[in-house]
Amino acid sequence: MADVSKANPQGADKLGYLGLGLMGTPMSRRLLDAGYQVTVWNRSHRKVDLLVEAGAKRAVAPRDLLASSDIVFMCVTDAVAVEEVIFGPEGIAASPGAGKLVVDFSSIHPDAARDLAARLKAANGAGWIDAPVSGGTKGAEEGTLAIMAGGEAADIERVRPYVMAMARRLTHMGPTGAGQTTKLCNQIIVGCAMAVLAEAARLAVNAGIDANRLPEALAGGFADSIPLQLFVPRMVQGIHSPPLGSIATMLKDLDTVADVAQATSTPVPMASLAGQIFRLAKAARGAGADALEIYKLSATER
Repeated sequence: MADVSKANPQGADKLGYLGLGLMGTPMSRRLLDAGYQVTVWNRSHRKVDLLVEAGAKRAVAPRDLLASSDIVFMCVTDAVAVEEVIFGPEGIAASPGAGKLVVDFSSIHPDAARDLAARLKAANGAGWIDAPVSGGTKGAEEGTLAIMAGGEAADIERVRPYVMAMARRLTHMGPTGAGQTTKLCNQIIVGCAMAVLAEAARLAVNAGIDANRLPEALAGGFADSIPLQLFVPRMVQGIHSPPLGSIATMLKDLDTVADVAQATSTPVPMASLAGQIFRLAKAARGAGADALEIYKLSATER
């Protein structure tokens, strides 16, 4: 449990966190463990209760979260969810926001990020940073996330000490929307890596090789990578809890890649193929299944 008696070092901003899912809960805990004052809100009260027990304060609605915070961090499912918590009846936009910042860790379309930022600024004066994350639940728990951000440089530096309690790296990539575009580049690499590693692991199994030893055998060579070391054992051993991310989330991001690629006349044949593989996985395994279950698509009766 966080020591609430030491909460909020002198001069620190009051923080809020909205969206206590697989990523938001461990990220919020890290802020509490660092001694910061954190107010939280989530649709599910049970998740809020757990963080209140750890030292967080409770907000009744998103608007109240902003009212009691200088900086609000947010991680929700998609742009529809972001729209609701910002501009819904009890949304953040309904509270005065001059001098305050909203930092969105969600992965959404870059155009949506730019639109939401402009509308929120017009509605209540709050600033916006789009800061999608990479590293999954393991990174959120261990504070090793890579976070790519779009927004004003001064705003990025203001939030940096708090973000670095949750992450290993925060990189300012440019103006609003740049963080989301960078995340799409990340998802091209990760989505294609999942598909390729599933293919390699299945070949090993079908050919009678112990696929569990692939990470060891390839370590240090050109094929080595964090995805190889992390994904292959989980695929082969069927470890999907906790999930590293859902099929639906990966497909959403790869579909966004396709949309931005079309708008910028960028050929993305590999990402397009990966998207179709994940679409098959969604039909076969379900939208909420762990993305690594694409490995099961190639299973054959022998």
